[in-house]
Amino acid sequence: MRIWAVVESGKPLQELDIPTPEPTGEQVLLEVTHCGVCHSDLHIWEGEYDLGQRGKLRMADRGVVLPLAMGHEIVGRVTKLGPDAKGVKVGDTRLIFPWVGCGKCAICARGDENLCLTPRSMGVYQHGGYATHVLVAKPKHLVDIEGLDPALAATYACSGVTVFSAIRKAMPMEPNDPIVLVGAGGLGLNAIAILKALGHRNIVVVDVADGKLQAAKDAGATSTVLASGEDTAQRIVAAAGGPVGAVIDLVNGTQTARFAFDALRKGGKLIQVGLFGGEMNVPLPLMPMRALTIQGSYVGSIPELNDLIEIAKQGRIPPIPIAKEPMEKADEVLNRLKDGKIVGRVILTAQAA
Repeated sequence: MRIWAVVESGKPLQELDIPTPEPTGEQVLLEVTHCGVCHSDLHIWEGEYDLGQRGKLRMADRGVVLPLAMGHEIVGRVTKLGPDAKGVKVGDTRLIFPWVGCGKCAICARGDENLCLTPRSMGVYQHGGYATHVLVAKPKHLVDIEGLDPALAATYACSGVTVFSAIRKAMPMEPNDPIVLVGAGGLGLNAIAILKALGHRNIVVVDVADGKLQAAKDAGATSTVLASGEDTAQRIVAAAGGPVGAVIDLVNGTQTARFAFDALRKGGKLIQVGLFGGEMNVPLPLMPMRALTIQGSYVGSIPELNDLIEIAKQGRIPPIPIAKEPMEKADEVLNRLKDGKIVGRVILTAQAA
């Protein structure tokens, strides 16, 4: 099999030939047909996260081993089954749940593999979808997407389930109660689509780029705010008609965390999703005085992905902008994403897809 791998942090991806794995036990081997390029891939590629004054969190310290084929928004075609694999057959097209854990602990047993303390996430701790093939641990990690565009469905494995899980944490909210989304990239556009599918009618989107804000308007955002200067929080409050009950920060950098916090009303929730980096200084008396909640949200669970796909199959989620590029252009696409030149999502495809 071929992989397009990070061999050295920050350096161009390299195309490598490695042995195609043979599935054992419940494992399933799939031929990759589609794989999304996600902003979190940039952090893995660059090899670190920015922790503000705490310094850098190196990917190697998290257990990431190079060379690594990234990619966690994967759709593939089943090509071979381990002897104990049940529920799928050769030729089936499936979306892959990539946020797998050890499969043995109580956290995994309750369906929250994304929160496992010894994760084995695809495209992070094991080879992912920047490849011709992927090996999946169990059939339960494969989701039937019959009737859906596989390129769009691929985005649901990360950006889709990530915002779906974050939205659930922000709820309940009245449909006309403004909810704020910080960031209008692939995550933000999927969040707009999912909020609309869930019946929410007042969506305020914040971004630093006019082009992305226009894409948010086209996707159904009620109002938009250009993030610039020290008065961003005040402009969010003005756009929303008052302090807001929930902000989902899909960027989650030092500046966005500050204005998101400042825009909250009493009892408000800040759901932090993005991995841009930095740190947040919180005036502690305001937390109890205003009964505020700050909560992290890391991707999503298998049940949440299954619920999301069912909503998509009902035709309730409008599509986000999708562009396709051949797998061989993975490095080029990563650099375009790094330079902020992508609206929506780019999906890498196999030649036969």
